[in-house]
Amino acid sequence: MKEIKAIIRPNKLPQLRKSLLSMPDFPGMTISQAEGCSALSRHGPPVSIKDELTDFTRKIRIEIVCPDEIADRIVECITEVAQTGQLGDGIVWVTEISRAIFVHKTTVGSPPDPRRL
Repeated sequence: MKEIKAIIRPNKLPQLRKSLLSMPDFPGMTISQAEGCSALSRHGPPVSIKDELTDFTRKIRIEIVCPDEIADRIVECITEVAQTGQLGDGIVWVTEISRAIFVHKTTVGSPPDPRRL
């Protein structure tokens, strides 16, 4: 399994949601609000304390846990939809998941209830 995390522009979320939900076997996602800034080397050093305190921009953080077989398709979908070609489009990263438990289906340490699968 893979965990895919992405930071994107807020205005890209509706289109991305539509694209991801149309994918066969899409497992779902968690969305949260985020704020961030890029490295100083990309913009130059802040000129004033106001610049330092207000250089964060609003972003959306997406988290998806999915089977290995569809991870590349999900990453491709995110990058295609979220890309504008400008600095600040976001970032996508993928990590390996050794174990994931769907809480509604089972209790850790006991076999899954076949009625709830």
